Amino acid sequence: MKFKLVLSFLLLTTCFVAFGQEQQSGNSKNQNASVSEKGLIKISIMYPFAEGKTFNMEYYETKHMPMVAGFLGSNLVKYTIEKGLSNGIPDQPLQYMAIGTFYVKSLSDYKAAVAPHRDAIRADFVNYTNTIPLIFVSEVVK
Repeated sequence: MKFKLVLSFLLLTTCFVAFGQEQQSGNSKNQNASVSEKGLIKISIMYPFAEGKTFNMEYYETKHMPMVAGFLGSNLVKYTIEKGLSNGIPDQPLQYMAIGTFYVKSLSDYKAAVAPHRDAIRADFVNYTNTIPLIFVSEVVK
């Protein structure tokens, strides 16, 4: 019974959040942001949480991500860094410690820009984490 109550609360909260986002998307600033991102390629680098795994956010923010962004040149539209706070399900462990995301115009240009620097990028991992990231490549549709 307690589980059903928690699940109902989560679903209700999700509905309110989604409704609030729909209401906010009516303003021109949000519409322009989604229009300008449509069609972009999004590369998400996700760092899974696990017991004993560490992540140095300061290094990632000030050294690693700017280094990789520099390799991408004019193909890079923007990049974001997210710090994991909690799992969406109460009393469950955090899924990701951090997620770094690059928004680029072309996947082939991204691959060409990163390829000669792949070893340097991977060698830098030890400076901020002891986990192996998962990479998800997608296209922004809205």
